[in-house]
Amino acid sequence: MSSTANKTTTVLAQPSPFTFDAVHTALVVIDMQRDFIEPGGFGEALGNDVSLLAGIVPDVARLLSFAREHGWHVVHTRESHAPDLSDCPPAKRLRGKPNARIGDVGPMGRILVRGEPGNAIVDDLAPMAGEIVIDKPGKGAFYATRLGEELAMRSITHLVFAGVTTEVCVQTTMREANDRGYECLLIEDATASYIPAFKAATIDMIRSQGGIVGWTATLADLLEADA
Repeated sequence: MSSTANKTTTVLAQPSPFTFDAVHTALVVIDMQRDFIEPGGFGEALGNDVSLLAGIVPDVARLLSFAREHGWHVVHTRESHAPDLSDCPPAKRLRGKPNARIGDVGPMGRILVRGEPGNAIVDDLAPMAGEIVIDKPGKGAFYATRLGEELAMRSITHLVFAGVTTEVCVQTTMREANDRGYECLLIEDATASYIPAFKAATIDMIRSQGGIVGWTATLADLLEADA
């Protein structure tokens, strides 16, 4: 339900209702980049079925439109590195046995390198003028970025999350945000993993023990709350 008196919205989330107001809320869309979502990028180089991530693009687009229409702040993140890879430690670059590593040349340019075509956010979710775009060298969006300062400047207290992958960059950022005092809601059908069981487990972890990390809800739950 929505309240016009105090401009708050309450979503029937799990494990309990989640209440927020648009003025102090930001949508954080994590890493919806070509390198992860389209064939030929880093996700496929790791041996994954990228269609599992591409499948959420329409729901993320609906969520993004909703946020813009309702006056939320919007943040987009990109996992990305400097061309000289000075911000990509060997412990990250050399992990596993992918067909192509971070910084290698792929079908969409150098993988996960800023300014390369594959590092761009997919067209259907492209940032609009005035929206915050964070280039992050790590899994969490607060590490070695200006995200905390940008949110503080806008007096943000509540964060709504979407993006990929659920168990890595999304969950890491939610945990970082929780430690910093933000109230966090994950939209379940606007996030995805290459391994669906990991998504399910992460959702359970986030809302366990009374919402130890945050809340979760479906996009329909959010839209219904505003009806």
